[in-house]
Amino acid sequence: MSSTKKIPWVVKYRPKKTDEVVNQEEAKKLFIKWIDSWISKKPEKKGALLYGPPGSGKTSLVEAVAAEKGLELLEMNASDYRRTSDIERIAKASSRARSLVSARGKILLLDEVDGISDVADRGALEAILDLIKNTQHPVVLIANDPWNPKLRGLRDECLMIRFRRLTKTDVKKVLRSICASEKLVCDDDAIDYVAEKSEGDLRSAINDLEAVGEGFGRVTLSATKALLRTRDRDLETFEVVRRILTSKYSWQAREASTQTDLAPDELIKWIHENLPRQAQDPEDLWRAYEAISRADVYFSRIVRSQNWDLLAYAVDMMTAGVALSIKNEQYKFKWTEYSPPPEIRKSAIVAREVRRVREDLAKVIAAHLKCSTSTAKSDVIPLLKVIFDNNLEYAAKLALGLNLSDSMITYLSESRGEQIVKRVEELRQEIRRETRKTVLELSRESRASSGRARTKQSGKKEEKNSRGLENFSRK
Repeated sequence: MSSTKKIPWVVKYRPKKTDEVVNQEEAKKLFIKWIDSWISKKPEKKGALLYGPPGSGKTSLVEAVAAEKGLELLEMNASDYRRTSDIERIAKASSRARSLVSARGKILLLDEVDGISDVADRGALEAILDLIKNTQHPVVLIANDPWNPKLRGLRDECLMIRFRRLTKTDVKKVLRSICASEKLVCDDDAIDYVAEKSEGDLRSAINDLEAVGEGFGRVTLSATKALLRTRDRDLETFEVVRRILTSKYSWQAREASTQTDLAPDELIKWIHENLPRQAQDPEDLWRAYEAISRADVYFSRIVRSQNWDLLAYAVDMMTAGVALSIKNEQYKFKWTEYSPPPEIRKSAIVAREVRRVREDLAKVIAAHLKCSTSTAKSDVIPLLKVIFDNNLEYAAKLALGLNLSDSMITYLSESRGEQIVKRVEELRQEIRRETRKTVLELSRESRASSGRARTKQSGKKEEKNSRGLENFSRK
């Protein structure tokens, strides 16, 4: 077997130019414009977050643009380098250093950032956030699902670039091109089957095609069915909602609801928020809202009675009931932009405020201890949280000594924050009283001392005058 055959097809047929990235025109336009802004030293955002389903071309686009623009590409899998020290050691050092192979600069690519655990890998996301804020080169993050609450901070700092799930037609076109290049006999119904099973994941479709081709020598439907099995795939939330709202049959809508980690009571909020965007016919919208209303009634009864048998009816109404209510195909299958529910948008605003308080607190600590804000966040603030949760009196004295704001105190201890704030105010009042008392005492001593000095001076003057009169009499 030749050495060419040993190269995996996903590597061999990876796009070399941006034009070869399949059906992501809007994403390509936004990303190239952002890279050009870096080259001209005028980026509005220092980071870009590319998100979308697996196999939609996110990494391929970054590699193709780097090659076309003559930029060095430093690629890391964020889920493999989870510790804060890993991010700081590799990524931060590279973000400041000049490229050794390209005069135009470099791109830092961190893949699978949604694979980082906010509990097990504590500190890694903060390190990435610091990296973006301080980098001298473009930082690209890649995620399948960017709407996880742990990624709120990254979403705020990055340009969001969405990749759509590839259509079956897009996947088939690439597979046929590969079959032609490999001189491999591929039946149309087999190509159709591989594309169908891939669910828009071009990478997995190419891997399946290679497996069948090398295993059987030709790609036939029987060989394909014998080798491949149906995938159970978790989809991004927007894709799940889109599949539900555009389903032709009830079973399709129900099946889509099983391809997400969202709980049913969370999924119904996403459906409710995006329903009027997809169902623009007034009658369709009325019928769909009736179905959602009935599902909400079932959820209420589940909460009151704890009868979880009703959950199946609620899910049926919010998925199949809604999907079959939308009959006007002019709007049903039209692609529209979706958005998260208001609760998620509001929580993002709250999260920004919390991060602002944390940054201000770190600056106060850093100025007091003569350390960096990064050290203050990673080493000092966690210790302060323990103190503030367990020792009210000491916490109040620290807060007073550092002149912390009420929001900073509440950040350090949500459970005892109000008590500490109250105690700080009491300590301030005590200090004021002691200060006034001290000032009064000093004032009294000063007046008394001044009085004694005047009395003494007056006595000396009288004595002098007496001696003068006596001398005058003698004369």
